[in-house]
Amino acid sequence: MARVFVTRQLPGGALDRLGAAHEVEVWAERMPPEPPQLRDKTAAAEALLTLLTDAVDASLLESAPRLKAISNYAVGTDNIDLPAATARGIPVGNTPDVLTEATADLTLALILAAARRITEGDRYVRAGEWRTWEPGLLLGHDLSGATVGIVGHGRIGRAVGRRLQGFGCELIYTSRGSDAPLTELLERADFVTLHAPLTDDSRHLIGAAELKRMKPTAHLVNTARGPLVDSDALARALAAGVLAGAALDVTDPEPLPGDHPLLDAPNLTVLPHLGSATHSAREAMAERAVDNLLAALSGERMPFCANPEVYEERATRPAP
Repeated sequence: MARVFVTRQLPGGALDRLGAAHEVEVWAERMPPEPPQLRDKTAAAEALLTLLTDAVDASLLESAPRLKAISNYAVGTDNIDLPAATARGIPVGNTPDVLTEATADLTLALILAAARRITEGDRYVRAGEWRTWEPGLLLGHDLSGATVGIVGHGRIGRAVGRRLQGFGCELIYTSRGSDAPLTELLERADFVTLHAPLTDDSRHLIGAAELKRMKPTAHLVNTARGPLVDSDALARALAAGVLAGAALDVTDPEPLPGDHPLLDAPNLTVLPHLGSATHSAREAMAERAVDNLLAALSGERMPFCANPEVYEERATRPAP
């Protein structure tokens, strides 16, 4: 029976399965453990189940000599130092596939919210400003027949594309090493939606120069990772009318502090990272995260592993 630390309570019953096989401690607070608390809880753990809010860096790994496995409750693993984990021979699991459709649905909702100024309309009514129907009130843009640039041609990007085909949209894809150049996509698209992974190369993929390439009638949507967009540049672009609007499910920093300039920008919708926030998606993520740990702690290969080279190295390691 291994000692496992879980950094937050998860939806569904997956943690019950983990607790039936191992000694499990779940962080009971709503807010994530601070770095010293995470370090303290991880020090004697043999396995760790983390969220994107938990930074698992080389220093943390060094302070956890018994650690054998990490499972991240997310598709991405940018909160984990993968090279450091791999060097230690620690497999790192993730939860792909099960949140694709939920995130694609939310992306479409944000595109429509930006296009038709949904949140602005809601605020307008709640503020008591609606007096009469007006022909020129809160005019938006058509999604039907629009050109949509999809940055990232992975599972979620393709799922968004399938939904947009129903609106008769022209789709332009760009991804690493294929499809249209990003500059062309930005110049042609009425809507730009981001679905790229966060890497050193993609950080601030959309900055001031890229925003200036977009049409003044275009909208930017991000449901991938906040640091793909330079938040300060986006705030300035929206304030100056460089583009028509933006809709974000992820931000940098995340969460945004209440005095962040982006929150004062016009024509902006911001959500609290709800891309996978459906009952079925979040419970399925928990099942996969637990499956990863159960496999690793029984000496088997994680079914969803972000650093499979760990197993390749084990296979080529000479027997003692």
